[in-house]
Amino acid sequence: MRNITLNTRPAIARQQRVSLSPLTFRSMTTDSISEIMPLLRASRTRANDFSIGGLLMWTDYFHYEYCIYGDTLFIKGVSEIHPELPAFSLPVGRMPLNRAVEIIVSYCNENHLPLRFSAVPEDRIEELRAIIPGREEKLEDWADYIYEATALTTLGGKKYNKKRNHVNRFITENPDYKVEPISRDNLTEVRKAYISWLVDTDIDAASAAEESLQTLKVIDSYEAYPFEGIILRGKGGKIAGFTMGEVIGDTLYSHIEKIDHAVAGAGESINKLFAEYITGHHPEVKYINREEDAGDLGLRKAKESYHPVIKLEKYDVMV
Repeated sequence: MRNITLNTRPAIARQQRVSLSPLTFRSMTTDSISEIMPLLRASRTRANDFSIGGLLMWTDYFHYEYCIYGDTLFIKGVSEIHPELPAFSLPVGRMPLNRAVEIIVSYCNENHLPLRFSAVPEDRIEELRAIIPGREEKLEDWADYIYEATALTTLGGKKYNKKRNHVNRFITENPDYKVEPISRDNLTEVRKAYISWLVDTDIDAASAAEESLQTLKVIDSYEAYPFEGIILRGKGGKIAGFTMGEVIGDTLYSHIEKIDHAVAGAGESINKLFAEYITGHHPEVKYINREEDAGDLGLRKAKESYHPVIKLEKYDVMV
């Protein structure tokens, strides 16, 4: 295979060439969280792919492995649109991006791999283009839907009329509703409720099946994750929905949201109540990332109905 070379611009030319790659990748598990999490704070993007949930909940699906070198996180997996092809995430950490890219180039040359970066967020693509231009392919089904936190907490204005009506119906039909934080005391109950809802759910997409499996894994190991979550109880204290997410900087990443579809207004209500709960505990949160639609047209319509302020596109970049 022909070796990959970088764009020989001054910023790269000044860097010492790497003759042997220092990267050794290993599996990503909940035991990896403590060392990965601080580096994700340096990602300078609101893309879900650079959150703990965005990585660990999809590590089996995308075969993620990681290496930490030079206070920088390197992630190897497969392309989100071509799962038969190996791909790298954009490195994050203290190391300058041009130096980190050189190291990946060296790794690919030594291991006879094509060089592909997957899920490069739109707000970082220019930086990568300046270092190593390549053919770009938009990931049509993997853009993140990002909302203003105040919009989801208030549901104010005409455009949210239907959402408010659904919330009001839930409150009317469940006057004794209750919100409580997820904890070790109610996780067993959450698991039972979710499994009962799955029985009546058709899951035909591989990504949806994987997401359901990972939801159960998160419930079973909830305390290992840096997540916060709430339960919404309706009539008789029965669970009508639950949701979990994590806060990074000014953004809440909403990783899991499950409801009993037999309870009218449960989805709109838990969405609003979780936004209120998080912003009450984290006043620094200004945005809520409700992640991608994975090509599900019904999910796409639902996410668009909340009027995102940013639809953060992502790209594969092939050298």
